[in-house]
Amino acid sequence: MFQSAKIKLYDAKFSGFMLRLIQRDECELCDQAWEILHQAGIRDFESIYIEGDNHLEQRYGNSVPVLCWQEMELHWPFTLQQVQDWLKVLA
Repeated sequence: MFQSAKIKLYDAKFSGFMLRLIQRDECELCDQAWEILHQAGIRDFESIYIEGDNHLEQRYGNSVPVLCWQEMELHWPFTLQQVQDWLKVLA
């Protein structure tokens, strides 16, 4: 899942799974989440915007951003260390 380098990088094509970031447009917390994902070496993920989707609005509401893989979710606020630990569980 990870490339051996100074910073281990997540690569969806190599790992065989795609992370999703549930978010809102024009969301400062979501921008902070993007930065944490970047620091964690995650460059390839699917952005899912909840605006206009009643199901996603009801499910996530004001709890965005949320990092997802299959049924696992990491809700905001999360730190760089929490993202790195979460990725280890997925490995």
